[in-house]
Amino acid sequence: MTSMSTTAPAAHSAESWFSKTERWLDDKGKGAWIAAMVFGFILFWPIGLALLFYMIWSKRMFSKSCTTRRMGPSMTTMRPTGNAAFDAYKTDTLRRLEDEQNNFEAFLERLREAKDKSEFDEFMDERAKAAKAED
Repeated sequence: MTSMSTTAPAAHSAESWFSKTERWLDDKGKGAWIAAMVFGFILFWPIGLALLFYMIWSKRMFSKSCTTRRMGPSMTTMRPTGNAAFDAYKTDTLRRLEDEQNNFEAFLERLREAKDKSEFDEFMDERAKAAKAED
């Protein structure tokens, strides 16, 4: 019974140390993770390799930011503040911003389609000219 109580705090402190280090690196950003990985390779190559695998496994390597524990904007914006006027204003503003974002994304899509169509039309014209030149 005594041995179980002495091993539990040690495991908890190791988990706490790892969690604190991970949180600190997340707060500093992807550059801190990369610096830690490079330092791990310099210190002892398996440490760097382990950090690289951990970064890939936890998707820290390919994400835009390392802050996976923070709540996203959708989770924080829908909480009521208690002020009805402000909540109504916030809801209206968020709806308007979402509409603007959707309109802008639709505009970008139309712009990409127009560019693709012009490139395709140019390709077809060049191909038609090449076919006429062969005849």
